[in-house]
Amino acid sequence: MTSLPKSLPEDPIIRQLVAQARRSQLSRRHLLQGAGIGATAMALAACAPAGGSAPKPAVDVSDADKTLTWSNWPAYIDENDDGGYPTLINFQDTLGITVDYKIDIDDNNTYYGTIKDQLALGQATGADTFCLTEWMVARLIRFKYVQELDAANIPNKSNLAPALLNPDFDPGRMMSLPWQNGFAGIAWNTEELPAGLKNVEDLWDVSLKGKVTVLSEMRDTMGLLMLADGVDISSGDWGMDEFSKAIAVLEKQVTSGQISGIKGNEYMQDFVSGDAIAAIAWSGDITVLNAEAGFEKWKFALPDSGGTLWGDTFVVPMGSPRKKNAETLMNYYYEPEVAAEVAAWVNYITPVVGAKEVAAEKYPEVADNQLIFPDEDTLSNSHIFRTLDSADDQAFNAEFQRVKLGA
Repeated sequence: MTSLPKSLPEDPIIRQLVAQARRSQLSRRHLLQGAGIGATAMALAACAPAGGSAPKPAVDVSDADKTLTWSNWPAYIDENDDGGYPTLINFQDTLGITVDYKIDIDDNNTYYGTIKDQLALGQATGADTFCLTEWMVARLIRFKYVQELDAANIPNKSNLAPALLNPDFDPGRMMSLPWQNGFAGIAWNTEELPAGLKNVEDLWDVSLKGKVTVLSEMRDTMGLLMLADGVDISSGDWGMDEFSKAIAVLEKQVTSGQISGIKGNEYMQDFVSGDAIAAIAWSGDITVLNAEAGFEKWKFALPDSGGTLWGDTFVVPMGSPRKKNAETLMNYYYEPEVAAEVAAWVNYITPVVGAKEVAAEKYPEVADNQLIFPDEDTLSNSHIFRTLDSADDQAFNAEFQRVKLGA
């Protein structure tokens, strides 16, 4: 494991991330405990490619080919009234690199499923860079599916929040660079539920039957369910018993029809259509929905028992021949002025030091928003799902996917 600072820094975001990282380095119990893995689990398992050598990086043609394809999640970059992306337009005009920005990531497992064969062969995936969640990025690094970044092309990497520099899956951030961080919690339609929600258990009220969705991101949905049961998900002091207890709760609510779906970002469409009025949701999405509605139609909160804190991260797949262009893009988005502009629109936590100060000057309406620049009190009620080894990842996902397929 990578060593962490001996004393906690002053910035509350960094303090929380360091403290969570310390707890995640506790000894872990293996979860299988002699149990076999069935056919369903094997089909869903995150197995490394069998045999053969690791793929080699593509020859970089960035100096001659000033183009780039970037895949990302919905509502995850600043946008103007015409559907354009101001910071990206400025990047193209200033750096001379044309970017094809694709909004084609809805779920980590689903996206990985569409490109895993190309990744294993070192072939082009259709994206030169993409921003998946860190647990998936850890898998890609473990399988040697992504290229090492050239720090000389990313001098603004020095603006990365120090606590994010040395994750256990990528010490020194040699292979990855954070894009945004955020929370998972509970959200609801304020017109339908004016009294609001306080706990995960509130989602199971009979009056909400068939109007509840939860996230297909296993660590967020299961993280909230386990937190509601008093489990410290960032520590190593829990295993299959605790996970199975939470899975039983999820399965009961799915089977009864209380939960109408286990979904990725498409849950936002259910909120807009009225098919869902309460959910386990991502923080920034709700602000975007309210901006489109023109008023606070939906509300997001961390449950009293706690929410999850996660990060999505840039990587360059082995098959990309435009790594330098991708690094130039990363460097641009690590300028505090640019990071602040993105944060003011997407309403997620920026990993860029200096962005808060810029926001206080240019975007005072968001500088005090706890979902963008959270203080220590807010962060104290959020938890990072502990890093999983291959066996943990396999066992948890097999159970979660089993329930999801029945939803």
